[in-house]
Amino acid sequence: MSITIKDVAKKAGVSISTVSRVINGSKPVSNEIRQKVLKVIEETGYMPNPVARSLVMKKSQLIGVVVPDLSNVFIGEILNGIEEIGKMYDYDILLCNTYGQLEQELRYLNLLKAKQVEGIIFMTWNLQEKLVEYLEKIEVPVALINRNTSKLHTPSVSIDNFKAAYEMTEFLIKNGHKRIALIRSSMDQNAFGLDQYNGYKKALDDHGLEIHEELIRYGNWKMENSYQIVKDFIDENILPTAIFAASDEMAIGAINCLLDNGYKVPEDVSVVGFNDIKLASIYRPKLTTIHQPIYDIGAVAMRMIIKKINGEEVDSNVVTLPHELIVRESSKCIE
Repeated sequence: MSITIKDVAKKAGVSISTVSRVINGSKPVSNEIRQKVLKVIEETGYMPNPVARSLVMKKSQLIGVVVPDLSNVFIGEILNGIEEIGKMYDYDILLCNTYGQLEQELRYLNLLKAKQVEGIIFMTWNLQEKLVEYLEKIEVPVALINRNTSKLHTPSVSIDNFKAAYEMTEFLIKNGHKRIALIRSSMDQNAFGLDQYNGYKKALDDHGLEIHEELIRYGNWKMENSYQIVKDFIDENILPTAIFAASDEMAIGAINCLLDNGYKVPEDVSVVGFNDIKLASIYRPKLTTIHQPIYDIGAVAMRMIIKKINGEEVDSNVVTLPHELIVRESSKCIE
């Protein structure tokens, strides 16, 4: 039979409300009484009901985290940053995987509110209008990840994806590449992939290069998908001299396909990625990519939420972290 707060009060010879004050620190209690109650709690192994305690304190010490794909390595590294900072401030995480479906996103947001989370960190592939309306009205502090929210009131943490994609495309152009393929996110996803797409197109335009629509293909962030896209390039006899994949995982899938079909990287085709996940520097050839401070994105988002919860001032609603173009073995100059 489990020990209740009533049992603790009886054994300590105090009222139930006094035990509650000791546990929650809600009102002053003499040191003698406090020590007496704490000793009984230790002896009995009493564990306060977290739900009841959160109702009294109006603090659940819970942060909801909503992501579209737990199998995505990029998201996994972001979660490391979120959890580490959460531990530092004694917050636990409630993790929800939506598979990028709007109905699941809305369902989990409602569920997290019902669980009385103090804040929500949210990541989506597609910020649909219905979702925007919901986030604008929600009473719980929310921070978005990898999303430009300058037109919203919702805080966000990201890099400048447009600028990063522009720099990578320009790097390839300056290395002599004129036919540069882009494997981006799917057509209906308006997350950071849209900024990458626009940065790619702007770099080609600024350098007077034609945009070959047949070289722009839509992926789903997975290796298998980009593998098939590159196989299609080969079968259609339109293989470019360089492939820019909007994630490192898709870049690795592209390299695998090229190698399987007798092409060398980068001798025949340069392949570059985006994110700089840990695998990018381990895989062979080592991947030229855009480095994002992935762990820091999660950590900053969590710190922002905690500041909001505590009523502290946040420097900016839109935090843009620095990125870096990392040149490794998978790209070469062809001039």
